[in-house]
Amino acid sequence: MNDTMRPDISLILPAYNESGCIAGTIAEAVAYFRSRRRTYEIIVAADGTDGTREIVAGLGDGSIRAIGEPARRGKGRGIREAVAIASGGIIGFADADNKVPIEEFDKVARAFDEGACMVIGSRALAQSAIERSQPFYRRLGSKGFSVFMRTVTGLRSVSDTQCGFKFMRHDIAKKLFSLQRIDGYMYDVEILLLAQKLGYPIREVPIRWRDDHDSRLELVRGNLRNVRDILGVRRKVRAALRSER
Repeated sequence: MNDTMRPDISLILPAYNESGCIAGTIAEAVAYFRSRRRTYEIIVAADGTDGTREIVAGLGDGSIRAIGEPARRGKGRGIREAVAIASGGIIGFADADNKVPIEEFDKVARAFDEGACMVIGSRALAQSAIERSQPFYRRLGSKGFSVFMRTVTGLRSVSDTQCGFKFMRHDIAKKLFSLQRIDGYMYDVEILLLAQKLGYPIREVPIRWRDDHDSRLELVRGNLRNVRDILGVRRKVRAALRSER
């Protein structure tokens, strides 16, 4: 695509049965980008059967589209497929339920203006604001996960791997997600480890964050899958990098 036709940003919203909030999240993003005079495209990577994709299609805006299937195929896969068709100068993703207000992109934009090539939101920085925290058992589980993940992967340079507010320069997003293979939630760890191995500097910025108390998360089966993916991530990253040589 000609750079003069490329939108400033491609925002990907991964979603699974998010019909109750997707229209509001998109409306906030559109209003924000227009207020900042940024050109944009929004790609909703929506699996499920609750009508999320149909809601997006019904918005009738050519800069907004949905992809996905009725079956639940995984957040990592949805973002990977969305990045493959994204055209923005900056490509990134945020939670469909607006855990991080889109206005926090102001901090991301400043980091890019200062020369950053990959910018991620972090809940762990001193200036971050947790407006509605997770239940205690989830916070405890997150701490245990962090210790386990860092021990297994060696990824110690990032304070918060799981905040769903990550943005990359176009070329870096295309590179990382062409190598990314994990379909589930641990895709975050995979792309950060790939970035570390490829020498891409990762800039963290503090963000405002609020938990949605989503009761649909599969605590036992989901966590077992996450452990399996973490145990395999170093092998996947090594294999991906070998294929590049």
